[in-house]
Amino acid sequence: MFFLLFTLTLWAQPARVVDFKTIHAALSINPVKRNVTGQAKYTFELFKSTDTLRIDAQKMVFTHVKLNGENVQFKENKKQLLLYEGLRVGKNVLSFDYEAFPTQAMYFVNWDFTHKNDTPEEVQGQIWTQGQGKNTSHWLPCIDDVNDKALFSLDVAFHKSFEVISNGVLLEKQAQGNDIIWKYRMNEPMSSYLVMLAIGHFQKKTEKSASGIPLEMYYETKDADKVEPTYRYSKKIFDYLEKTIGVAYPWKVYRQIPVRDFLYAGMENTSSTLFSRDFVVDSIAYNDRNYLNVNAHELAHQWFGDLVTAQSGKDHWLQEGFATYYALLAERSVFGDDYFYNKLYKTSRQLIEAAKTDTIPLLNPKASSLTFYQKGAWALHVLREQIGAKKFDLAVKNYLKKYAFKNVTTDDFLDEVKKVSSFDVVAFQKLWLESAQFPAAHADTLLLKNTFVKQYYDLRDHRLDLVQNRQQILDIFNSKAYFPIKELLVYQATEKPFVEKEFLLQAAIKTGDIKVRQAVANSLEEIPESFRANYETLLDDASYETREAALYFLWKNFPNERVRYIDKSKKWIGFQDQNLRLMHLYLAYLTTDKADEKSKIYFELLQFTGTNYDSGIQELALLKLISLELFTEDVLKSLAYGTGNHRWQFVNFCKENIRKLLKDDQYRKMFTELEPKLPIREKTQLQRLLKEKEIK
Repeated sequence: MFFLLFTLTLWAQPARVVDFKTIHAALSINPVKRNVTGQAKYTFELFKSTDTLRIDAQKMVFTHVKLNGENVQFKENKKQLLLYEGLRVGKNVLSFDYEAFPTQAMYFVNWDFTHKNDTPEEVQGQIWTQGQGKNTSHWLPCIDDVNDKALFSLDVAFHKSFEVISNGVLLEKQAQGNDIIWKYRMNEPMSSYLVMLAIGHFQKKTEKSASGIPLEMYYETKDADKVEPTYRYSKKIFDYLEKTIGVAYPWKVYRQIPVRDFLYAGMENTSSTLFSRDFVVDSIAYNDRNYLNVNAHELAHQWFGDLVTAQSGKDHWLQEGFATYYALLAERSVFGDDYFYNKLYKTSRQLIEAAKTDTIPLLNPKASSLTFYQKGAWALHVLREQIGAKKFDLAVKNYLKKYAFKNVTTDDFLDEVKKVSSFDVVAFQKLWLESAQFPAAHADTLLLKNTFVKQYYDLRDHRLDLVQNRQQILDIFNSKAYFPIKELLVYQATEKPFVEKEFLLQAAIKTGDIKVRQAVANSLEEIPESFRANYETLLDDASYETREAALYFLWKNFPNERVRYIDKSKKWIGFQDQNLRLMHLYLAYLTTDKADEKSKIYFELLQFTGTNYDSGIQELALLKLISLELFTEDVLKSLAYGTGNHRWQFVNFCKENIRKLLKDDQYRKMFTELEPKLPIREKTQLQRLLKEKEIK
């Protein structure tokens, strides 16, 4: 999974000087202007005299600034609001009006292509925030310090046809002309990076946990038939984590909201998780890309990160390592031990490989995401195995209760471990937290406690001969062995002549296991005619990944059957990124000789590159157009527009492809002529790319 790398900032205020108690803001958001206007009221305690109080506020304009009821002079430097008069030791009340034009942290998705005659009900635009680390101050003045926790409350006015979602309990909805004011209240303090907003056309399904917590699961109306597979096991996971962690869920409600073109897989905003709409799946996509792991990970963060928060980046594993491990435990409760140990095995191999070049240990703010998440989870697994689940659970429970709504260090957690066991935490810390190496031998010892892993290791290290061990291989495929074992046998035979491995592939196909059959689809690029009928059955598997691979390789291997394959796939859509539809169009373009059909396909592919689509769809469509070498002015324009996207992954994709095209004078000329016609942000990006070649 591609989870978030938490980045900490320099503290705006040392905690010993000031403590913000409450932050209340009444906001109005204009998606056309992309601005936020607000009236805010803050209460804080000043512990000692100071000449200047700083509040983080990126590119904001302030008016009517009052401190303790009196107008005061202030300064704004595009990064902070600076107060230097009227401050007093003890309690203070600050109020002001402000306007912000956020270029980060608040994102306006699908508003550019709104027609003037559209009614709000027809607008498919969304607004959502992502403030992890230091960015909430781009739309809400706050303290960008995870160690300053405050009680937040937001009143948000927006058009009545939209749902507005924030942290905490929805106190009330108040009509105001064509708007509704949504009033949200937190009951406990939190760090500012966890404040969130999501606005869109959402519906919701509500269940209740065993402890009575409302579980609100949001979705777009068009995704109503995907609610069950998307949120499958959500209540079970919630109940499992609350029981296993041993501390009651700390907030009054739990929401999950899928948003378009989200920056990451998910974000654990207090009481209200945002996650990528890519994880909104039907019953087939569930088998390939389900939300369950992200679901459990972000929920675990409600305790590990939201309830107790790391003091600094050095201790970030206390959030990501814990969330990763408890998500894995939750999955174990659903899918069983073999699933659990298979995932541990896979991450151990990743960590072993990474340790060859990665010299940064876990207790370092510059550690990689893999280290924070997976090595952190492994460290906890080792600890749990060493001291026993009972003592581990008790230490975690005591740790959470002692530091609830506070900030913590690694020593705080290890102190609780020492209280319940005689475990050598010093040696543990040196080996697992302070060393950049991954203790592979230690990890293997724990993995080999599982029977499936023992069998897997044996087959991995002692390959079976296809001739001499034929019956043993067949027995494995006919057994109830966990799928990675059968998958391994398929991949081990990849380089063998087909005549030698045909019996193995036949057996793999007959298992009916989606993952084993998918291994056949991905490993057999050259398909003999004698195996075509068997391989064609993969086109009907309940897996969009399998269908995509099978469609491509069948089309490639059997030219005389291409029209039939194109016809079979013409109504396929696939995941949210429409992988099957785009593969169908790509192959159909290569198959037809008719100019009008090629033109129709080209324009449909081009349509998917529009900025009204999520960047994942845009990128896949552009990949197909690039592969077809259709470098028209419109395709180049789509690449240029992509450089202004808010997702850095897509921006990098567009920039790299533009750089390649700029090596050709013909395309460089086209980009040069296109540059003046672009909006300012995209124009600036393209100008930089054009200058790169000149500099070189």
